[in-house]
This record gives sequence, structure tokens and C-alpha cells, in this order.
Amino acid sequence: MRFTIILYLCISKSKQFNYMTKMKKILYWVLAATLVCGQATFTSCSKNDKPVVPLVPPENPLTPVTSSTDSDFSLWNSCEALTALQDYVKDVTNPSSPNFIKEEDRIATFDMDGTFVGELYPTYFEYNLLEYRALDDPTYKDQAPDDVKEAAQDIRDFVREGKKLPDHFDMKHALAAAKAYAGMTLAEFDAYVKAYAATKVNGFSGMTYGESFYKPMLQVFDYLKANGFTFYVVSGSDRFICRALVEPLGISPSRVIGMDVKLQSTGQGEAAGVNYTMGKEESLVRTDELIIKNLKTNKVLQISQEIGKVPVLSFGNSGGDCSMHNYCLSSPHKSAAFMLIADDDVRDHANREKALTLGEQWREAGYYVISMRDDFKTIYGYGVEKTDFSY
Repeated sequence: MRFTIILYLCISKSKQFNYMTKMKKILYWVLAATLVCGQATFTSCSKNDKPVVPLVPPENPLTPVTSSTDSDFSLWNSCEALTALQDYVKDVTNPSSPNFIKEEDRIATFDMDGTFVGELYPTYFEYNLLEYRALDDPTYKDQAPDDVKEAAQDIRDFVREGKKLPDHFDMKHALAAAKAYAGMTLAEFDAYVKAYAATKVNGFSGMTYGESFYKPMLQVFDYLKANGFTFYVVSGSDRFICRALVEPLGISPSRVIGMDVKLQSTGQGEAAGVNYTMGKEESLVRTDELIIKNLKTNKVLQISQEIGKVPVLSFGNSGGDCSMHNYCLSSPHKSAAFMLIADDDVRDHANREKALTLGEQWREAGYYVISMRDDFKTIYGYGVEKTDFSY
């Protein structure tokens, strides 16, 4: 087609000249057209080649550019929650849509335990870590304060005997954990967490605690990143535990929000930070003073202070995430919230009856429900199998 148009223009233009001039002119333009077509042949794809994804935005600014495809969710079954997520992302990333959201406002928040890190083997990672620290760690157990040992024993009785945890145990644990790791530098604590994370998970084969990610949920991270979203981990667990666990995923420490204890420099002593100048040779250490347990409305407060924007997507798995979800759904932009339910008692250690009850509760609250049994082709990966607990 390009050749025909060029030749036609050449012939029309040649009417202004004599016959020889016409022929020379026509031959010149034919040669030029042939070179153009030849060049196009060298750079085009054959009919059997897959089209190349453009490296620059298309000429039409209303056409969204995305590298995501259905294959991004190879570990998912077709389900309502996944369809809802994909429809949502396609809508808000399309500049021609009235629901278009600029990239700087595409904020997603994720709870950690039970949302993309397993928590039912048999409980939260940080609970397991405290139990080990206070009752089994030969370097600490003999000097652990009584209240720290008591909290650790509550966890052990819950795990091994099914004894109910005391009311408001989340705060009891937080205060005990602050004491249990006080005096550790941040580097020492990071190494301590990672050493425990490298141990084999009780109740599964083929996996360590540090590998216990819900693999389908990691595909959600990749999908959102490919579509211009920034996601944050907003957990009730200790911020520095979360940072250590998500480091293999490439999640920046600056995008992790969690429970916090007060820090101080090694030479600071009793001096207030505003009155003390830290030296170059000093390190930061953990203290036994709890600042905040990042649950429920505290999650919202921390999101507001640290992110400064209302998220438009929120992912969680428990009542401790409802405030975060509701905050997300109050966004002036189109928003959505998702709850995972641990309803797979074949591939995971789950209370299916309780999970299904929660699923109905979450739907009534306006959240999309992700069923680990029905929606995930695998949970932890195909090489991982559920086993009996051993103590």
C-alpha cells in the first residue's frame, strides 16, 4: 500500500516535466519506495511471530499500556475475587475511564500474616518466635522475665493443647516481645529473625518459615506493580520482623509498617534523643518500651502518618484488618477490599467451618472474599505438603 501511494504521487508530480524528466523522476521514487519497503520487511514480524510489547507509550494517549496477561495468575483458579481485581485494575488504569487513577494515587495495602504469609502452622510467626525465645533459646530462656515466659507459655498451651489464649493477648504478647528482644541491635535482631525463619516449618514438609508465602498472592504483587501500583505491608507484627521476612520478595523496608518499639543509640543511656548526639561508632538498639501495636484503627492511623494517602486497594484476612479496609473504601477514588479465608483443611491447617462463617461476614461488609481452597491452585508451592505437628 505504501509503495502504491508513493508511486502515484511520483507520477502526478512528473506531469510538470518532459518525458525523460518524468522517467528519471519515477525511477528515483520507485527506488526510494523499494528501499523503504525493504527496510520495513527487515523490521517487521512474520505472521507467526508474537507482537513485541512497545517500550514507549502508544500514539493514542487513551490506550493503557500494561505488561500483564492472564498468565500472570497461573496459580489461580477462575474465581469471582480474581475477576473483580482484574476488572478493577483495567478500569482504574484506563485514562479514558471516569474511574482513572493516576499512578501516584494507586496505593495498595496488604496485611502480612494470613494474607500472604502462612499463619496456621500453628500460629503467627512472631508468636512462634517468642515461644522459642523465652522457652527454648539456650542463650536467653534462663534470664527471661516471668511475664515474658508467661506469654510464651500461653502460646505453647494454645498450640499444643488447644487452650484458648487470654483476652487481649495481642497486647500481652506485644509487651512481652518488647522485653524479649530489648538490647539487641537492629542488625542482631534481623539476623536472629532470619535464623529462625530458616528452620523447617512444623506441620509441613518441603518449606522453611521464611519460604511460607502464599504463592498466588505473590502474583498479585507482580500484577499490581506491572500496572503502576505501589503496595505497602501493614501488619500487626513487629515492623523489623516483617522487614526481615519480606526482604526476599524485594519489598523495600520503607514500605513496611508494623508494631513498633522505641529505639535508642548504644551510647544514649537515659538521655532524651533531643538532648543527645549519636556518635559515628554507635548503633541502634531495641528497648523494652512499646510504642504501638499496629492493629485495627491503629493501622489506619499509621497509614495516614506514614503513607499520607488513602489506599485504593486493601488486602487482609481478619477482623484486625477491617478498619484498614473501611478506610480504603472511604477513598474518593474507586476502591476495593479483599479478605482471604483459610478454608483449606486439606493442604493447610485450617478451621474450615470458622472460615466459611467469616467469609459470609466479610461479604456482608462489602469485601471480596478469596477462598484459599477454591481459588488457589497451590498455596505454598507444589513441593510442599501438609504433615502432622511434632513436638
